[in-house]
Amino acid sequence: MYNITLIPGDGTGPEITEATKKVLEATGVSINWDIQEAGIDVYEKEGTPLPQRVIDSIKRNKVALKGPVTTPVGTGFRSVNVTLRQTLDLYCNLRPSRIFKGVRTRYENVDIVIVRENTEDLYAGIEFEKDSEGSKQLIELIKKLTGKTIRSDSGISIKPISVFGTERIVRFAFEYARKNKRRKVTAVHKANIMKYSDGLFLETARNVALNYPDIEFEDRIVDNMCMQLVQKPELYDVLVLPNLYGDIVSDLAAGLIGGLGIAPGANLGEEYAVFEPVHGSAPKYKGLNKVNPLAMILSGVMMLRHIGEISAAERLEKAISDVISEGKNVTYDLKPYPDDPTAVGTSQFADAIINSMK
Repeated sequence: MYNITLIPGDGTGPEITEATKKVLEATGVSINWDIQEAGIDVYEKEGTPLPQRVIDSIKRNKVALKGPVTTPVGTGFRSVNVTLRQTLDLYCNLRPSRIFKGVRTRYENVDIVIVRENTEDLYAGIEFEKDSEGSKQLIELIKKLTGKTIRSDSGISIKPISVFGTERIVRFAFEYARKNKRRKVTAVHKANIMKYSDGLFLETARNVALNYPDIEFEDRIVDNMCMQLVQKPELYDVLVLPNLYGDIVSDLAAGLIGGLGIAPGANLGEEYAVFEPVHGSAPKYKGLNKVNPLAMILSGVMMLRHIGEISAAERLEKAISDVISEGKNVTYDLKPYPDDPTAVGTSQFADAIINSMK
């Protein structure tokens, strides 16, 4: 039996978590769920969206499956996801994007894996608020060191990228490519402009690539990469990116395959792994039994592979593919038209997947 932390999240999180839980249990894999609440509802009760008990549970069990959590924009607490990644050193955000037959999309044969560095870059959380003493001192220091003037009414974010952080994420990308028989790794950057941060990322990636002569390596500037993915995504395989670009490009990749509703994700470190859907908590749909649980179920498939339950993962993935391809018992976003009256709810979609496994 596997002990796994289960974080239902908030908004629609509990609904898709329950759907995912019953689908995973239907595979026959024996799981003891350590249920831990986190998110905006917990923040209102306990003063923090991420109590220490949640961290302790993940450290104890090593593996967690997490529903989406609401993060207020601009104010309020910092992202639960970012805090988890930094606290547990979950340095890799792994997001596969492949098309399932039957999903509405303008593309065919897209099968891209995003490997995103998770702990550095602008998401490191090193920020200085406008008019704060820290920002004033930093503005003066920068002027002294570089001669460049920053406007006094500026907020400032720092973008650290290290050799250590880059080496391990690029190594992960190559090891993943080798293990999964992928043909190519593409490093994505803006080294033409940010020569000492993105430039370091590119130089380090090139050095790591020398250790993997069996796998093709190339690099792309991030804005060109976005255009390339829209024009000819079939040319790309595994992409490795710094934190911010990885966040943006992984959503673009999700758009190629039909949207965030079918985009799973994993946050991986040396010791711990947290699996979660890419999309947000969609609080306006809370309690309506309407949203697509597939991104979280597919995150569960990734989790099954991580713990070594390969056969169960393959059976579940085939059942998912069969249900989507048939197109009968799917949620509104997977129908040819979103107002299709034959669309089923969150729970019914999960039941159809379970029935397909029988």
